Amino acid sequence: MRQPLKSFTTAAYRRKRDGASVMNFPIEIKINIDGNIAAALSALDRTQGDQAQKRLIWFAENRQGMADGRLLLDSGVIVRFRSGDTPDELTVKLRPCTTEQLSGRFSDPFDKESFEYKIEEDWSGMRRALSASATRAHPQGALLHAVAPGADAAAPLDTLQLRFLQECAHAVRITGLDALGPIASTKLNNVPLDDLEVDFERWTVVDLDFLELSIRVKPKRGEESHEFEERAERKQKKLESAVQDRGVVISENPENKTRRVLTALARNHP
Repeated sequence: MRQPLKSFTTAAYRRKRDGASVMNFPIEIKINIDGNIAAALSALDRTQGDQAQKRLIWFAENRQGMADGRLLLDSGVIVRFRSGDTPDELTVKLRPCTTEQLSGRFSDPFDKESFEYKIEEDWSGMRRALSASATRAHPQGALLHAVAPGADAAAPLDTLQLRFLQECAHAVRITGLDALGPIASTKLNNVPLDDLEVDFERWTVVDLDFLELSIRVKPKRGEESHEFEERAERKQKKLESAVQDRGVVISENPENKTRRVLTALARNHP
């Protein structure tokens, strides 16, 4: 039976870094809505944001693991493909993780040509987790062959992504992957909500329909960890109030949308 992964609080990150130079990582604050999505979108007036981006999303899972009732997600590893209106992206993510896992060059964020490595905190309600992701951009449509039935979805992983996994999640086996999906995604950025600019993303797959609202809070130069955390908490409360004030109900489902979607897709995978 799958054991729940431990979630690490911001305070825990600080305790684990006591005595060393402390870095405040950006915080992505998320709200999930899984009721009447059309009504929620109308109430939130998403027409004011940027032009919508439509993409298809796949998650890759080990076929033997799925046969045994296990997911890479159970070990905190996510392999995600995106293709659509923007350049294709292949992302390898660890969530949750700890700063101790992120060794060597993967202890700090960096950009390299079409490669981005970032570390941030994910907040959703009372749940907080540290995540690290390595994303390689590809030309539009270039990854579609890797998500086709029968293809090995691990093939396009590049040297840096494999090194990231080997150094930071060395016990996880990344071979023989099948792509699960596609999930239809519609993304809308910078939607004004009170004095916030909010990103909207809707996922539709199988019989699931989710709307995720998110904002990103970046640390300021010279800001102490407790000051940054308190500022992020104020932003979180503002986002929650802005949604609730418009009559939209925030989901209380304890599992995030990635877990719910992957569980459904794995169950239906031949």
